[in-house]
Amino acid sequence: MSIFGKQLAFALFALMLAGQASSNQQEELENLRLRIAEMQSEIAKTSESKSEAADALRASEMAISNSNRKIAELATQQREADLKLNALQAQQQDLNQNVSKEQTLLGKLLYQQYLGGKQEYLKLMLDNHNPNQVARDLQYYRYIARNRAAWLANLRNSLNSLNTVSLEVQKQSSALDSMRAEQTVEKKKLLEDQRERQQVLGQVSKQLSQQRREYTNLQHNENRLAKLVTKITEMLAQPKHKTLFRNNNIPDNSFDGKPFEQLRGKLTLPVKGDISNQFGATRPDSTVVWKGLFIRSSSGQAVKAIAAGRVVFADWLRGFGNLLIVDHGNAYMSLYGNNETLYKQVGDELRGGDTIATVGNSGGNADSGLYFELRHESKPLDPLQWLAKK
Repeated sequence: MSIFGKQLAFALFALMLAGQASSNQQEELENLRLRIAEMQSEIAKTSESKSEAADALRASEMAISNSNRKIAELATQQREADLKLNALQAQQQDLNQNVSKEQTLLGKLLYQQYLGGKQEYLKLMLDNHNPNQVARDLQYYRYIARNRAAWLANLRNSLNSLNTVSLEVQKQSSALDSMRAEQTVEKKKLLEDQRERQQVLGQVSKQLSQQRREYTNLQHNENRLAKLVTKITEMLAQPKHKTLFRNNNIPDNSFDGKPFEQLRGKLTLPVKGDISNQFGATRPDSTVVWKGLFIRSSSGQAVKAIAAGRVVFADWLRGFGNLLIVDHGNAYMSLYGNNETLYKQVGDELRGGDTIATVGNSGGNADSGLYFELRHESKPLDPLQWLAKK
């Protein structure tokens, strides 16, 4: 029997003696029901808080998703911008090289023209140079003379283009740096917000779980207490224990040595006390029938072996408490339950009238007494048919 069963049995016994505790239990039950109603309200509020926290977390996670999408888009833009930047940088390098070449060449030609002027033409013709080379040089000088203005204009255009490209490179790099910094800050803030909301949601969920466990425990307590109050009310409404008859005799060893089957109509019950039930009758509040007798007796009273035999079981058994079983031979056995103390162990040989235990209420019985059975080939026998006639 469970601990609660033992408490229930003790409470029933105490309440039957006191007669006034039922109203206290009823008051406690009402207070418990009020607490359950309050807990239901608290659970509803906490559930609402959990929903709000979950909604906030959902919004935060959606914002993070949007931010991640923007960062992904930015990464794509950055890759495209990097390609464009690389192209601009390559263009810038080419322009730098072209401008440098043009500046060098133009400077050299202008310097030569400045030094030689028109006399350079005559010098080319009079010097003992290769005629073909002279022709090429003259042609080159004529070209420079004709296109010097255009060359200077082209140089200026190249320099302007170089300046434009450089500004574009700087602008593109700055824009990318700003976008990266902005998205990094935004994502960090969103992640911090998400962690905070997850923490809040975890706390609310934990609180809700605790409240639900408490609510469940309160419901269990209410059910147990309601059953207890009902049982108390029924027990208080019942009359005092009925007694079929009282046994005032105890066994002795006068029949030792005789086969047990020859002791029918000669035995004595193992303890003095009141017999409260009839063999084969239905137990109160149950469909189970009595397979033995319950003998009410004061706790600590000696329990005697009804006849010689040998102990084959001495242990605690659910529903029977401290139980001792004696084998009398030829498949006859006697059972002694709900004892307070077992004095004999398995294998001990007994004589009729030996003290084998003391009366108690182990196993959860409300009353102190001995549960006694007789069995043959495992089938229960009516002990009253084996008792000696008064």
